[in-house]
Amino acid sequence: MDFQLKTLTVAQAAAEKSDVLIVLAGSAPIASKDPLSVLAASARKAGDLPDKAGKLLSLYRPEDVVAPRVVLAAIGDGKPASVRTGVVAAVNAAKAQAPKRVTLVFAQPADGAAVACAVTAAAEASYVYTTTKSKAEPRSIRQLTVGVADAAAVAGAFDDARATVRGIELAKEWGNRPANHATPTLLGEAAKELAKLPNIKCEVLGPKEVERLGMGSFAAVAQGSAEPLRFIVLRYQGASKEQAPVVLVGKGITFDTGGVSLKPAAEMDEMKFDMCGAASVLGTFRALGDIQPAINVVGLIPSCENMNDGRAVKPGDVVTSMSGQTIEVLNTDAEGRLILCDALTYARRFEPAAVIDIATLTGACVIALGGVRSGLFASDDTLAAALEAAGEASQDRCWRMPLDDDYAEGLKSNFADVANIAGRAGGAITAAKFLQRFTSDFPWAHLDIAGTAWKSGAAKGSTGRPVGLLVSYLTSRAGSGEASGKAKPRKARATEATGKKARSAK
Repeated sequence: MDFQLKTLTVAQAAAEKSDVLIVLAGSAPIASKDPLSVLAASARKAGDLPDKAGKLLSLYRPEDVVAPRVVLAAIGDGKPASVRTGVVAAVNAAKAQAPKRVTLVFAQPADGAAVACAVTAAAEASYVYTTTKSKAEPRSIRQLTVGVADAAAVAGAFDDARATVRGIELAKEWGNRPANHATPTLLGEAAKELAKLPNIKCEVLGPKEVERLGMGSFAAVAQGSAEPLRFIVLRYQGASKEQAPVVLVGKGITFDTGGVSLKPAAEMDEMKFDMCGAASVLGTFRALGDIQPAINVVGLIPSCENMNDGRAVKPGDVVTSMSGQTIEVLNTDAEGRLILCDALTYARRFEPAAVIDIATLTGACVIALGGVRSGLFASDDTLAAALEAAGEASQDRCWRMPLDDDYAEGLKSNFADVANIAGRAGGAITAAKFLQRFTSDFPWAHLDIAGTAWKSGAAKGSTGRPVGLLVSYLTSRAGSGEASGKAKPRKARATEATGKKARSAK
């Protein structure tokens, strides 16, 4: 979908050639005296257009409007959350007529945050997955024009939002693909495509390189599958080489049967979404390629399937992670943390300013937070606050959870340094405590997106979260000057991964 930004009043928008005109009306009085504004004010006074965000009034061929259809949409207080609600409702109503060109205009002044929310909400409401359908019916909307009182004042926010949409939709694409169309190999190819964008490089490692690195925990999860594992290393360099990067680590289990600790058959098809953490890293890099912020970012994606055959890891097996710590695998369905721990150890070689892992990690987080907020765990208060603020700004919210050391008691093992699960109580927290063991050298945050990465039921599909949160965090960090810290001299860089200094990160 092509997004355009214009300086438009409601009267000027009425003269725009489009199939549908959406007028976003906030609760403030509508002062303009053009026919459409007067009509909207009259509808509000009569109670036909309540102030509550998401309420709509549809019109057909109103006088003095070029567009044959007009949707008046209430956006309440005009804050980003209300704008999102109003735009999603309006676009859902408009798309029933399969419009190709839509104009969306704010009846009152709108800031950059409101405009950004309008762009991402319009994309969300109109998104259609087509890749594996024989008779694809893609989104009908080809062009969406956003009209505001002063386009120049919000152009930066608009451009970032447009780039974020591209990232979100790439994450949705790979999240939605069936597992046979999204293998670790194909995920690696998708990452290589991103290297065509400015300042992005990609390296994809296979089983031999991973073995040389000593990633025994990651390799153990992959050993039951016929599909070879891939370890993807993406690098975006928007600042000097001396600047310490932010490292994003995305869980890339392209299908999860649970292994020997087999999952129930019902809804197991949704385990194709277990690589949504990886997809969000791909999507974030897609957005970075367009925005080009002054920051360095590394993306690490350990990717494999968790399958069953005679070689599959078994409950009770002990594996050795890249860090040298041994792990007793009490449940093979707690595999995400087994691949992430090796990627977190690998992240040390970059002397990172911060490391954020993103994973569909635990059903316990779904029980705790549902599908509204992602679970946030962090060892650093400043990093946690920045991620929370980015979530609010992007309407891709998270909620900070505790990391008390007492929660780690259940991970003790008689046969290894640590077990990969504890009891049922506090399952999302104990999973985070497991990961924390591998993060002592850098500020670290963990986003458990098991409840927010996809929807079930009639609306089944990837949400593209938390690309919005991550892009907001990275661009804010770049803009604030936080990213200017220099890295310490590095003993081993990512390009050395396949060779001589493979174990230097231990």
